[in-house]
Amino acid sequence: MPAQPAVKDRVALLGSERKPRKGQLLIGPADSHEKITVTVQVRRNPASTAPLPDMDELGRQRPSRRPAISRKSALAPFAADPADLDRVRKFAEQHQLRVVESSPERRCVTLQGTVAQFDATFGVQLKQYREGDHSYRSRQGQVYVPRHLHGIVERVSGLTNRPLTQPHLKMTPKLQQGVTAQQVAQLYDFPQGVDCSRQNIAIIELGGGYSQNDLTAYFGQLNLPLPTVTDVSVDGGANAYGDPSGADGEVELDIEIAGTIAQGANIQVYFAPNTEQGFIDAILTAVHNQQNPPTAISISWGAPEDAGWTSAGLAGMDAAFYQAAVAGITVCAASGDNGSNDGVYDGQAHCDFPAADPYVLACGGTQLQLDGNGALRNEVVWNNGNGWATGGGVSDRFPLPAWQPTAEIPHQVDSGMVGRGVPDLAGNADALVSPYEVVVDGTWMSVGGTSAVAPLYAGLMAVIAASSGVQPGFLSPYLYQLMNQPNIFFDVDSGSNTVPPAPGYSAIKGWDACSGIGRVNGNLLLAQI
Repeated sequence: MPAQPAVKDRVALLGSERKPRKGQLLIGPADSHEKITVTVQVRRNPASTAPLPDMDELGRQRPSRRPAISRKSALAPFAADPADLDRVRKFAEQHQLRVVESSPERRCVTLQGTVAQFDATFGVQLKQYREGDHSYRSRQGQVYVPRHLHGIVERVSGLTNRPLTQPHLKMTPKLQQGVTAQQVAQLYDFPQGVDCSRQNIAIIELGGGYSQNDLTAYFGQLNLPLPTVTDVSVDGGANAYGDPSGADGEVELDIEIAGTIAQGANIQVYFAPNTEQGFIDAILTAVHNQQNPPTAISISWGAPEDAGWTSAGLAGMDAAFYQAAVAGITVCAASGDNGSNDGVYDGQAHCDFPAADPYVLACGGTQLQLDGNGALRNEVVWNNGNGWATGGGVSDRFPLPAWQPTAEIPHQVDSGMVGRGVPDLAGNADALVSPYEVVVDGTWMSVGGTSAVAPLYAGLMAVIAASSGVQPGFLSPYLYQLMNQPNIFFDVDSGSNTVPPAPGYSAIKGWDACSGIGRVNGNLLLAQI
């Protein structure tokens, strides 16, 4: 491999290193004339004197007792110094890059130019690679910035456009034993008939699309109010409906389930590229949406923690989720569909990200066991075999947060590390015994996966906010405070998420790395809040 070019008077950007990936084949140099868009994120204004709450402080108070503060005021301390953004702008213009956008609130400068210009600007050599069926542009080594920007620039995303995540669902032709999200809400005693027309739910989508005709057919069949759905384009992402083999199933599943639970809600679908840049920018765009501020963000895309994130990118996502927590937004993320190995067949257990982030409400999967009358007889860990099972486990990247019960979180089965335990809650995700009935590309389908659980709980957050006037916000610490309250949670204590050859985790009494605390009773949680 040719050496990285020498860069005069530059320093390596901390956390920017990309190492060669197993199975990555070099095709050749990237097209030097290709126009690309890159996001540069800078530090928080160093002159800001406003204190930022830490995780413990955020989780210390119950939702109903949190101080009333506008979202704009809550996020103001995170803003950049305009002078830092101006320094980045001048540096970019010296290299003939075009400044597309500069956002003090999101601390980002968006730049546009050719591959050759970005190679020269950041001291990289962009090349074309292939992994399996995917070809993409990427780099190896580090990103370099001028010395006068050292400590100011925190992240440079967009040089690489390698697909980063996958949707967490399994779709089959409609099965006879399916359930609707409406039935699941009733089985879980979620509040019914709540008007959520003043609530906003943000859904992050990294591919696929939806059709208004499909939504009309679905909600019409269930005799439910049609949600107001709005597209938000991030980094050029768009509603790309029409590919049955693509991610349409993910997009329509998310909208249909969230809209079933939170009836009449306003749903903003943030379409972004399936890249580090697209994912982070989508989260930040949703968090800072002052026109339609979300009560909850639903994320059904993820990948193993070591699937291709740079350290700076992982930190960028974590910082975005931290801002969501401070702003009073609940972020619900699917914990994965490939059990203990998270789709990595190296004989070891892996945790899915972003569910592993401590500022995220990680959503695991269960299987409903119904009697002949449709009543809920029991609920067990979702594991259909053949590699399809709920994700969960113990993080290799994030330490154990103070609000998770130390005595209950096991050591990571491979490394022995005691880290953030996943998931926090669980809900129906079964793909064969109790799949959800949804409309995808004009056809009723049966769908399972933890992709269904994230919008299920995002919808519940909107229902609770509409019913109580209280934003549930960063809810995970409070849920753990309620662990021993009677009847609020159904303790899923049967089954495992083991997918050989990786070791796995078994359900036990109390918290476990398959179903978390368990499944929540919606009305009792509302009563507590």
